[in-house]
Amino acid sequence: MNYDTFVDQVAQRTATSSSRAAELIRATLETLAERLTGGEVLDLAVQLPAPLRLPMRPTPDIEAAQRFGAAEFVARVAVRAGVAEPAARDAVRAVFTTLREAVTGGEFDELVVQLPRDYRDMVEPALAPGATLRRR
Repeated sequence: MNYDTFVDQVAQRTATSSSRAAELIRATLETLAERLTGGEVLDLAVQLPAPLRLPMRPTPDIEAAQRFGAAEFVARVAVRAGVAEPAARDAVRAVFTTLREAVTGGEFDELVVQLPRDYRDMVEPALAPGATLRRR
């Protein structure tokens, strides 16, 4: 999947502009990079379009995944994107669904395995059959 398609799909899923969707994607991917191990971040990043790899760059001091739950994940995305937490939760769901379509199934499964059960309501929509783009 190319960058424009990724952004367009998140924009449609969140009913926002493409520029806003790009901000939501960046905030979500930066937070995801904090939550995953450095190796998993790199594995995921290589399957993404080049502009989406930038927020996924691990640094040597964050090789180990930070341990925080879904509520903290959403709070971090909300702060980074400058939106309320309900909007951040919707954005995270949209980004996870689009990630599922953009990377191999095995890579997405490896990502999901690193997340605790309280992430389920954000990740399950991406795993559901028919989790494809809803057209307006």
